Formats: sequence, C-alpha cells, structure tokens
Amino acid sequence: MKKSITFVGLDVHKNSIAVAVAESGRNGEVRNYGVIGGEIDDLLRLVKQLSSSDKELHFVYEAGPCGYDIFRSLTAKGFDCKVCSPAHIPKRAADRIKTDRRDAMVLARLHRAGELTYVFVPHADDEAMRDLTRAREDAKKAQRVAQQQLSGMLLRLGLRYPKHNWTRQHFFGLADQKMATPGQQVVYQEYINAIKETTLRVERLTKQIEGLAPSWRMAPVVNALQALRGVSLIVATTMIAEIGDLTRFEHPKLLMGYLGLVPSEHSSGEKKKRGSITKTGNGHARRVLIEAGHAYRHPARVTQLLLKRQDGISKEVTEIAWKCQVRLCGRFRRFLAKGKNSNTAITAIARELAAFMWDIANKTPITV
Repeated sequence: MKKSITFVGLDVHKNSIAVAVAESGRNGEVRNYGVIGGEIDDLLRLVKQLSSSDKELHFVYEAGPCGYDIFRSLTAKGFDCKVCSPAHIPKRAADRIKTDRRDAMVLARLHRAGELTYVFVPHADDEAMRDLTRAREDAKKAQRVAQQQLSGMLLRLGLRYPKHNWTRQHFFGLADQKMATPGQQVVYQEYINAIKETTLRVERLTKQIEGLAPSWRMAPVVNALQALRGVSLIVATTMIAEIGDLTRFEHPKLLMGYLGLVPSEHSSGEKKKRGSITKTGNGHARRVLIEAGHAYRHPARVTQLLLKRQDGISKEVTEIAWKCQVRLCGRFRRFLAKGKNSNTAITAIARELAAFMWDIANKTPITV
C-alpha cells in the first residue's frame, strides 16, 4: 500500500515553532496545526503525534539564526527534511499580512508544490570550521577598526608617521609619542592596547585554523586549492568551509552565480541592460575570492612560496594552477589596456578563479 505524503511547514523561532500541515494532492487541505515550544524535544513530540503507518512526513523550515539542529535531528530519525532559502520564497506583492501561522502554511503549501529553493546543509565538522574562519574574519574587522580609530586620532592632532604603518618600527615610534594632555595620553594608549589585543586574537585563531585544517575531511581539497596563486590556507579554508563540496555544482557558471559574481541584468524586449555583480549568495566566500584575485595583477610566475604550497600536489592540479596564472594575469592586463577600472578587472578575475577552483575540486577526491 502506497503511503500518503503530509508536508509539514515549520516557522521556527527562538522559543516557539508554528506548525502547518498540507496533505498530498494539488487540492489537498492546508491547515494550521498550532504552536509548539522551540526545543528539539517539543518537535519530537510533534513528530510522534503526526506519525502513522500510512503516512509519510516531509518537513521544511527557513534557514535562519536557529541553525540546522532541527534538520539534523529529523534526518537522524529517518524523516525527510529540507531547509529553504528565505530570500527565494515566492511572495505576492499585494500580500500585506504576515503572521507565524500564515508563514507556516505558506511553507507547507509551497513545499508540496515544489516551488521552494533549498539551501545546502553543511556537515557538522564543516560548520565548525566555518565558525572558526568567521571568528577570524570578525577579529580582523576589529583589528582594522582599532587601527582606524588610532589613525584618526593621530591625523586629527596633526601627527603623521612617514613609513609603513603597523610594523614593529611603527609601534616603536608610537611608543615614543607623547600627547599634549593626560586625558589624550590615556586614550592614545588604550587605542594601542586595543590594536595589540586584536592582533593577538587574529594570530590565535590563525594558528587554530592551521592546526585543525590538516585533520579536516576537506583537507585534500584545501591543500589542492593552495596550488593556485593568491589562494593561501585562509582563503582555501574559508572558501570550502562556506561553500562546502564544490562538486555539488554541475557547472562552474552555477558556482559563479551562487557567489554573486555574475553581472546583474534588467532586460525587456529589445532593451538589454547589464549592471554590477548581483552580490547574492555567500559574501564571505566572495570576499576572499576578491582578495585572491589581486595576486593576478602581476606577471605570471611560480614563486618560492607557491612552490612550497605545491609540494605533494598532483601534476594535474599544478598544471591547472599554471594555466590559471597565464590566463588570469593576461586577462588583467587586457582589461587595463581597454581602460577598465582595476576593481572591475579584479572582480572578473575572481569570477574565473572560482571556475578554476571548481575544476581542481573535481579532480581531488575527499573522504566523506
């Protein structure tokens, strides 16, 4: 006997979950089931109430701050569960009423119709590495803010340091600087301490990434990506931690679109208009790709640092890396010769760099 399918929409919040149920069939009933607590135990009690021998349950909820605990708990119990993208949920322009009950019913109905866009749910260890790379990114932001605050104070007081900033010699010079008043001296020293504290935090997190990356299941891909120019351990780890398995994209153009590196377009009839990149998808991965793209401003060559990173990498991957260098360095020069802005050129380089990463990932086996 074929089981009937019941689609369950969950509007998840910190302390509550609104539940709606849509029966299978195009004209099946969509009804509000009620509100339960936000704990996993509350959800498992709901599952027990909805389960029956002739019914198959399919769950869906929006990606959000509550993470993937619900997905992992339900899939561990053998239930089908999907996590959908909130930005891609179809909405009517005239609909001006939004409640948890309605949101849950919309999720259940659209899940039944197959009109939702589902997100990729990372493995637990992939998510842990992603938390580590994002913590380092937050520390770098805090470091930059602290440096800007001190620079702003010195500029306001007419004090300028003639050489490269934030080097050891720069800090020696800052230590000899005296402010006009005791209050300014305290503020000045606090800014210096903040820079040193954030710098140490960045160093600690960097060492953690360097120590944990070799034992990560995605380590073979991370190592292979470092054969590319501009792709350091931090860039490779961030890219894979944010995107996951690059081979899940059937074509590199899909990866480029996912990263928001493709041009936006607003065309109608004979009118065609393309604008800046869409900037959709994962901004963390897009940022490190743009950073890596700056390395291709210079002529193609294999440096000692790159040779060291390529040690132990297969010949096939190193050949892809060299092909990438020759192509992207040449493209950057041609962009500038055409009068293109350097930032526009770097963005185009980053887009193609993602394609080369995809190619390398497809030639590098990983342990599932």
